[in-house]
Amino acid sequence: QVQLVESGGGLVQAGGSLRLSCAASGRTFRQYAMGWFRQAPGKEREFVAAITWSGGRTYYADSVKDRFTISRDNAKNTVYLQMNSLKPGDTAVYYCAASTAVVPGRAILEYGYWGQGTQVTVSS
Repeated sequence: QVQLVESGGGLVQAGGSLRLSCAASGRTFRQYAMGWFRQAPGKEREFVAAITWSGGRTYYADSVKDRFTISRDNAKNTVYLQMNSLKPGDTAVYYCAASTAVVPGRAILEYGYWGQGTQVTVSS
């Protein structure tokens, strides 16, 4: 079992950057693939990015590809989401999630553990 706590959200102007962190408890962090999702007001939660347990493979939604970078530090039990060139459309609550799948997917149901979320607001 793993518990997840996100941090790093905030208010930023369009074109700016933020780095989100997700700290995991437990010694089994490296056994999990990790993902980031987001949910804007009135919209469904959507996939943003994912990374395998080793960090060797990453996956991105088309809407964030080339702007966002997911990474992890297994020694620190932390996964990161570096967000550059932010747009107002990126405004949402961002969640990290853990999956036991070898290849992390894009479906919410594939992730068994979730953090509480951190708010990201991008002003125009």
